[in-house]
Amino acid sequence: MFTIIDRYILLKFLGTFILVMILIMSIAVVFDVSEKIEDFITKDAPLKEIIFDFYLNFVLYYGNLFSSMIVFISTILFTSQMANRTEIVAILTGGVGFIRMLWPYLIGATIVASGSYVLNHYFIPQTNETRSEFDNKYIHTVKKTTFRNIHRQVRPGELVFLETFNFQRKTGYRFSFETFDNQVLKTKISSDFIRYDTLTKKWTLDNYVIRTIEDVGVETLHRGKKIDTVLHFLPEDLAPDVYNIETMTTPELKKLIEAEKIRGAESINVFLIQYYSRTSWPAATFVLVLIAVSLSSRKKRGGLGVNIALGLMICVIYIFFMQISTTFATNGNLSPWIAVWIPNFGFSILALYLYYIAPK
Repeated sequence: MFTIIDRYILLKFLGTFILVMILIMSIAVVFDVSEKIEDFITKDAPLKEIIFDFYLNFVLYYGNLFSSMIVFISTILFTSQMANRTEIVAILTGGVGFIRMLWPYLIGATIVASGSYVLNHYFIPQTNETRSEFDNKYIHTVKKTTFRNIHRQVRPGELVFLETFNFQRKTGYRFSFETFDNQVLKTKISSDFIRYDTLTKKWTLDNYVIRTIEDVGVETLHRGKKIDTVLHFLPEDLAPDVYNIETMTTPELKKLIEAEKIRGAESINVFLIQYYSRTSWPAATFVLVLIAVSLSSRKKRGGLGVNIALGLMICVIYIFFMQISTTFATNGNLSPWIAVWIPNFGFSILALYLYYIAPK
């Protein structure tokens, strides 16, 4: 049964969360505008695009990204106020157990986490695409287009090597394409220069050599000045950095991950971290809310300031552990799933301990 106390706490929860979100995002926008104002002026960025294409999506992205942290701070704020006004004591001495008092907090956390989950997986990637287009047009106008020393498995048993490749021109130098059958080399195509025709969907090879190895061990060589041929890869497959995974919805990202696994991409962990974090960040909301309630439900000497200081310290430690674990996953052998979820598991232990010592 939903009581008056439940409604009171839930409204406090959501109201304080929205207020803190507005304050933090307003400060973030002001600092970002002061940094980019020169780019906006020199490149004649329209005011409408600045507001709706960039900063509206900026607020959605960063507000959602740090929603669990903002919930944590806002929960500490209003719960500490309730504790200082002895409202928590009145609720507990009125026969409401601590677990029962947590229900509206958990309902509020579920609302925020569910919204963040949907935004992370489906909506935010679309808004990121609009923000990224604005950024490329008016702010970071110079993009990386040339990639060096490319080694890619485009399909099982098919390897591509390129000394350099220009994604914008779709041209490359020192090209080699090898096909294997049961780890035995079957064909090798080499070329000094290669380019992709977007109209015919074919690759043009200059100064090429085609080496074919028969089952009996007989080799044949075919040389030529120029040839147009269909190869089993696209320019996008050769330059993985052109993928902006933040603009991909989760189904699109999942397809990319499967394709990159087949190709043996070295950057696969970066994609997996992005994939798993879209769920782990919303899940952190529940852990941080339990920590916040347990931490601030007791009236302390120093009042609200002490609780806020402890809360900020916990936020910093949480982000620090997340950065450390993802760095190990990106550059080391740590599993991306473990790297993304281990901060939640570690802070769950802290949450349970604080809950255990909280006043009941």
